Amino acid sequence: VCLTCCSRDLMVKIDQICHQNRIKFFAGDVFGFHGFMFADLGDHEFVEEKTKVTKVSSGVEDGPDTKKAKLDPSETTMVKKRVVFCQLKEALAIDWSGEKAAAALKRITPDYFLLQ
Repeated sequence: VCLTCCSRDLMVKIDQICHQNRIKFFAGDVFGFHGFMFADLGDHEFVEEKTKVTKVSSGVEDGPDTKKAKLDPSETTMVKKRVVFCQLKEALAIDWSGEKAAAALKRITPDYFLLQ
């Protein structure tokens, strides 16, 4: 489900319905030069291809590069990953007055607060 140009209350309500029914939800809007996009994909599982790391034998070589692991681009492995997305209601209910939130506030773009 994709929503644009909707009120905050309507987006929260539809996201809750989608989340309960395991339906992916996207919302967004634009305000002049600023905009936002939100995605609630529920429990999202995917597979990522990673380059294998090979360890260097410590017997023959000597020097600063001896202990470093080397990447072999020809060998890869598949890694299964899982991401759990939060609901829009939870994302909007963050308390920004705490210490931990104050540290994160420095990394948050002001566009986040357009919904507030």
